[in-house]
Amino acid sequence: MAKLSKNRKNAESKVDFDMTYSTLDAAKLVKETSSEKFDASVDLSVKLGVDPRQANQMVRGVVALPHGTGKQLKVLALVTADKEAEAKEAGADFVGLDEYIEKIKGGWTDIDVIITMPSVMGKIGALGRVLGPRGLMPNPKSGTVTLEVGKAVSDVKKGKIDFKVDKFGIIHASVGKVSFDAEKISENTDELLQTIMKLKPTAAKGNYIESISISSTMGVGVAVESKSLV
Repeated sequence: MAKLSKNRKNAESKVDFDMTYSTLDAAKLVKETSSEKFDASVDLSVKLGVDPRQANQMVRGVVALPHGTGKQLKVLALVTADKEAEAKEAGADFVGLDEYIEKIKGGWTDIDVIITMPSVMGKIGALGRVLGPRGLMPNPKSGTVTLEVGKAVSDVKKGKIDFKVDKFGIIHASVGKVSFDAEKISENTDELLQTIMKLKPTAAKGNYIESISISSTMGVGVAVESKSLV
């Protein structure tokens, strides 16, 4: 059995693993027990009572976190010439089309989000093998394929994220940084949880929210109570 470090033992001693906490109390504990020497992300994991293998039980959506994620996302706007100025003014880090498509074909993926237009998807479809595994493929459902390019770029820069349940029925998402006030982490968490609740598939039976946990990047997980969401 692996030996626990002093910091890990200290962190675990502050959390009662037999109880669940409000999002605010959980956020306070995450901040208190984080021992990373960098500004770690605060991550939320939500186990859902769904079968992701069934199309009618897939849970996917977008949410604008009121306080953002704390991460400066690099946005690529793959747009036609008439939309380039709009994308640049909205804050896109990279703007263009054919030259960036060629760069991606060559293996370049130093970006976090790609925003594009419906008319361009024909060209981007060929990049599926590169973008798909990295979660970078634009999708109309996540708001990254749109004619409102400027708004989409601005939303991402302000803290709009997309999320999707994985094959194990779990949604993972970042809800801030350890440096955030506990109240801001709590409000971001509440916003994401309420959005997940609204997306409950009609085919889902039994408990929809099975468990919720919040933690810093390498910190201990703190269980969040879910009864108030039902």
